[in-house]
Amino acid sequence: MQVLDGKVAVITGAGSGIGRALAEQLAKEGCALALADINQENLESLAAELRLAKVNVSCHVLDVANRAAVYAFADEVLAHHGSAQIIINNAGVAVSQTVADLSYDDFEWLMGINFWGVVHGTKAFLPHLLKNNDGHIVNVSSIFGIIGVPTQSAYNASKFAVRGFTEALRQEVQCTQVKVSCVHPGGIKTNIARSARFYRDMSGNQDAARSAANFDKIARTTPAEAARVIIDGIKRNNPRILIGADARLLDRLQRLMPVSYSRILAKLTGNRGS
Repeated sequence: MQVLDGKVAVITGAGSGIGRALAEQLAKEGCALALADINQENLESLAAELRLAKVNVSCHVLDVANRAAVYAFADEVLAHHGSAQIIINNAGVAVSQTVADLSYDDFEWLMGINFWGVVHGTKAFLPHLLKNNDGHIVNVSSIFGIIGVPTQSAYNASKFAVRGFTEALRQEVQCTQVKVSCVHPGGIKTNIARSARFYRDMSGNQDAARSAANFDKIARTTPAEAARVIIDGIKRNNPRILIGADARLLDRLQRLMPVSYSRILAKLTGNRGS
């Protein structure tokens, strides 16, 4: 089991959801924290809470899609904390839209954060980890990085890409002491559905409020529960971390029925297209 006490953990998307829960729980594990988020208000409220508990924390307002900004962030973290051992690339957004109606602007916006944000965060810190021959990179994909879902083509593309990138990286560093994990959450009770740019169902209806309400019905895992699973996975050096009974079920379904799982999902969800 990996001991986390005394290590420096870097978390993107730390202002809310899984990122915030990770920060709170890693602080209790004895980690110093470098927290990044694009929402300064959320970031500062979390930092204030942690500093009351005497946690060594630095805050960084950051757009992970901006490569230069992420590299500057890495420099700031190393200057402030002296090192970094746990890198959690967690920041993410959603776009719910059919392929036919998905705009390139929205596709590029999502990929910039969900995929390129992971690449930027990995590459900015990887040289430091390799130099010290120590550390753990944790990239957050999704169960949607394992199965494809209608109206989620952009999100699927980003999360499948995170999975492939992370699995390749893990093989590249296997002869070192740098560990790599890919996280696949199922439905987590976060604000990602509410902040999604669009909702478009297979009948052509668009309703963001309905999308968020539907997501809340199927999202059964809390951010705190998800964070506990991720931290346990880090401690155990698990290369693949599935979160939630739904993620475990869908993962098995995809492996057993790699082509026909979509028909079963359609029956379960009642979403058979227009």
